[in-house]
Amino acid sequence: MRIQLIALFCIVVVAACTQNKPNLLDNKHKYTNELIHETSPYLLQHAHNPVNWRAWNDETLELAKKENKLMIISIGYAACHWCHVMEHESFEDEEVAELMNTHFIPVKIDREERPDIDDIYMTACELITGRGGWPLNAIAMPDTRPVFAGTYYPKSEWMKILKQMIDVKEKDVARLEEAADNITQGIASSDVVEIKGEVAYDRGILDDVVNDLLSRVDYVHGGNDRTPRFPMPNNFELILKYHKLNKDDKSAKAVRQTLDGMANGGIYDQIGGGFARYSVDGVWKVPHFEKMLYDNGQLIGLYADAFKQFQDPYYEKIARQSIEFIEREMSDETGGFYSSLDADSEGEEGKFYVWDASDIDSLLGENADIYKSYFSVTKGGNWEHSNILHITKEASKIAAKFNIELSELERIIDDGNRTLFAERSKRIRPGLDDKILCSWNALMIDGLLRSYEAFGEKDYYNRAKKCLNFILTSMKKEDGSLFRNFKNGKASISGFLDDYAILIDALIKMYQCDFDQKWLIEAEQLTLYVLNNFENPNQALFYYTSVKDTPLIVRKSEYTDNVVPASNSIMAHNLFKLGSLLYKTDWVDLSKNMVNLMQNELIQERASSFYSHWIQLYLSFTETPYEIAIVGKDSEQLRRQLAKEYHGNALILGSSNDSELPLLKDKFQEGETFIYVCQNKTCKFPVSTVEKALELMQ
Repeated sequence: MRIQLIALFCIVVVAACTQNKPNLLDNKHKYTNELIHETSPYLLQHAHNPVNWRAWNDETLELAKKENKLMIISIGYAACHWCHVMEHESFEDEEVAELMNTHFIPVKIDREERPDIDDIYMTACELITGRGGWPLNAIAMPDTRPVFAGTYYPKSEWMKILKQMIDVKEKDVARLEEAADNITQGIASSDVVEIKGEVAYDRGILDDVVNDLLSRVDYVHGGNDRTPRFPMPNNFELILKYHKLNKDDKSAKAVRQTLDGMANGGIYDQIGGGFARYSVDGVWKVPHFEKMLYDNGQLIGLYADAFKQFQDPYYEKIARQSIEFIEREMSDETGGFYSSLDADSEGEEGKFYVWDASDIDSLLGENADIYKSYFSVTKGGNWEHSNILHITKEASKIAAKFNIELSELERIIDDGNRTLFAERSKRIRPGLDDKILCSWNALMIDGLLRSYEAFGEKDYYNRAKKCLNFILTSMKKEDGSLFRNFKNGKASISGFLDDYAILIDALIKMYQCDFDQKWLIEAEQLTLYVLNNFENPNQALFYYTSVKDTPLIVRKSEYTDNVVPASNSIMAHNLFKLGSLLYKTDWVDLSKNMVNLMQNELIQERASSFYSHWIQLYLSFTETPYEIAIVGKDSEQLRRQLAKEYHGNALILGSSNDSELPLLKDKFQEGETFIYVCQNKTCKFPVSTVEKALELMQ
């Protein structure tokens, strides 16, 4: 690629990231830089580095131009382990700081607050090096165009890169200009999607793309067959929907092996609940210990839906424990949810979560051997001389080994978990990133509401409603736009497309849980705002940033599904659902146009895992979803019954009386409650029980 060849001059060939332990440096706040005025916990972590970090703002951008200095744009997040390592090795080092401060304008960015900036420089990193990750460290011209980007570097390599960039700027600035132009063009062209060939909606195509996804599942341990192993909840939501449609054993096994593998693994906090971000191995044993709100919100919803489909009480247990974790450790009194827990405590990754066998012996006494056997604990340690609690043997085999009943084993494990949890609570806790992000909170709302449907726990509904009301009162502006962030009573960053898209989705879900049309009105207003302010006139996708935002070097669109589905795929779903509920056919057509644009990406070889949310919408256009209308005095009772079933691909709406919603209009009959099972606005004869409605949906 030409971009890569031109940029090669500024790339220092380095070995793969080393696993050196950080050299902790306590400068006792000898230094204070401009980040001290920020609210982001990640930025505040760097406020006392000797590097003269600045935040990304107009003043900083003007200073770079005025002094004609290259910019160092360093991007990370509070829970990022390798971000901490590079900080300790380089950014707390006075020699490195001197070089950075003298020759560059150093800028620190929290990627969770500014994903728009992160996307620009991550794309540059992938173009130049072929890979990405965090910490992300880019070097840019004074006008912010990148000329170099990479990830983690040890001090010696980072110093080499800086010195080489200084040398090139002094001796051959034209070379930098050429690289900046070409890399910027590459970033701009990375978002162009073209329709290739005829657009078709065919069950055979759906089968092919899902089977492609299934072909890469590890049917022994679960998850996508690669290392490191990420949960990728949206991939398995697609497979679960496909199983509901196809009723095949292979897709059921893919989902169940994955959910069982994660729940048994070290990626799941066996005594405290909640999931870590990913496992570094292929068996879910060794987690990267950071816990993110967006993972847990999605996984809670996935386990709740899987419980509906398979009626496995283990899935209910995992969902409930994870909600308890979120309530206990990541909830704000405002109603919002915090962003993450760090991987590190006391400068060591995972120290808060691991155990020595001797500690368990002293805490649990005569039951210690049973507990250790259950959680695969060894005397020498199952990970770096310590033990990660994880389950590798069936409970029945452990019970047989110790000649006890299963009920007795469960009691011993539950008692042991409580004892170890109490002891663990005395340890120094991992750092908390207590900023509140709109999109991530909306994911948690969705997880709570899906759990409310599955388990009938009204507290989950109330908690979701409290968070939703907080967002609408504290993170929504008078002009109808959203803030992205909130901390210490302050919201400062305008919302991006994912904030709107995921919140709209949560509002639609809330409507389906209580039939209060005010949520649909809010969703409709936010959708109109998106249509008016995020439109891309050149293709059927939305820009990630609003027309009101300060422009970056490129205005990009996010369309690839990852750990969190792409904002465009979520928005396409929203247009389809709202268009169906509100009879806005132009919104349904726009949704279909977005899928049309993406269809070539959906069906290309080995791409299904990165378009799984788009494929779910493709499924809706291939296999017509049900519209289930419940109308009458007992609508709430029937809704609760119906919500306990997994439908896979259905919209539920209703009212206890007359309603102006098109699908409900003229369906109310005094003193009666009926369920109307419809497809494409055509309804079958109404029935009065959930059982009969389910029969109509077979």
